[in-house]
Amino acid sequence: MLLTGKQLKLGPLREKDLNILAQWYEDTDFLRFYDFHPATPRTRKQLEEIYKSGGSDEFIPFAIRKNADDEMIGLVEIDGISYSNRFAWISIGLGASTERGRGYGFEALSLAIDFAFNELNLERLQLNVISYNTAGIKLYEKLGFEKEGVYREAVLRDGVRSDLYLYGLLRREWIKKNV
Repeated sequence: MLLTGKQLKLGPLREKDLNILAQWYEDTDFLRFYDFHPATPRTRKQLEEIYKSGGSDEFIPFAIRKNADDEMIGLVEIDGISYSNRFAWISIGLGASTERGRGYGFEALSLAIDFAFNELNLERLQLNVISYNTAGIKLYEKLGFEKEGVYREAVLRDGVRSDLYLYGLLRREWIKKNV
């Protein structure tokens, strides 16, 4: 199956998932690793507005679910898709801290990258990661993303400035790595 791996599958967000997502958006630690914008809690209603359409031509959100019990444990989003230039942004967030560090991020992103390159026909994926997110950096580099730039001291958290890194992955690099 296209979006199914050994432990996980990617699929659409369901109505009941919005309650779980709202809990994650109350978790400052989740928000501070998921995004570089201020860690702002969102209500279920606000999240419903963001995700109600199931995406668009430029934005494709996926729920990350365990194959064993269909439980949603995270999100992968392909966003800012430019079909004329054949690139997009990609992001991942595992909601429950108990689900982190188990290889789920690697499998979920691998499925999403395959989808982006083989179904959407993209040539480039890119992402931003805050310099203190060492687990994320390790994951992205393991998947083949290359550090391409630094937005120096771009993020301010608790009075401390951190760099924001730009990482990119090209289709040919992904294919070469996975042959």
